[in-house]
Amino acid sequence: MSVYRDDGIVLRTQKLGEADRIVTLLTRRTGRVRAVAKGVRRTKSRFGARVEPFTHVDLLLYTGRSLDVITQADTVRPYGEPFASDYPRYTTGTAMLETAEKFTPIEKEPAIRQFLLLVGGLRALGEGAHDPRLILDAYLLRSLAVAGYAPALDECAVCGTRVGEDDHGDPSAALRAFAFAIGAGGLVCRSCRAPGAATPAAPTIMLMNALIRGNWADADASERRHQSECSGLVAAYLQWHLEHSIRSLRHVEHA
Repeated sequence: MSVYRDDGIVLRTQKLGEADRIVTLLTRRTGRVRAVAKGVRRTKSRFGARVEPFTHVDLLLYTGRSLDVITQADTVRPYGEPFASDYPRYTTGTAMLETAEKFTPIEKEPAIRQFLLLVGGLRALGEGAHDPRLILDAYLLRSLAVAGYAPALDECAVCGTRVGEDDHGDPSAALRAFAFAIGAGGLVCRSCRAPGAATPAAPTIMLMNALIRGNWADADASERRHQSECSGLVAAYLQWHLEHSIRSLRHVEHA
């Protein structure tokens, strides 16, 4: 029997038997882990509330045959507390958790950058300094980048032609010559554009760039219509590369 310690974010739980739960976590060192929390559904459980979704926990586990077993859990930070009475933030957080699980398909494969992105996203969501959907789109774009799927936003994804600026130094004017092709990997120039490519507004592409770079001053100042268009592109791009739908995104759209 091998015992190990790690800290992680609870992604989801499911019932097991009459009193136990299977807890799926994204941990700092081990990666995605599925473990049994024995007796946590009993009212006298020592750590039942500590292994709920959104909670950052410090864990002691031992390796089992098919599932590891949690023997100790201490709360580091309960990120879910501010979300309980805020539906938009709750649905946004749920989409983050689901995305984090989809981006870590292999159990116990270290994914430190995905873990840190999730912690940062949940922290920003809890602080409430920005619109929840902007935080989600920034998280999704950066998760894509970590996984090697960053969209081309400064050049043609096919031939590499740079966006540049017009004669007045305005990049938005130059962006009008580009389209956005999900299958190609981002922006495409006129020569490389294929049928079906989207033609988002230039400020929408500039917003995507601001979110992936963490330029919150520009992101917060963006117009609602460009935020909505950005969210649609990001969701479509994400689901294309994951080859899976993110079910919780539907709830975000209706929040």
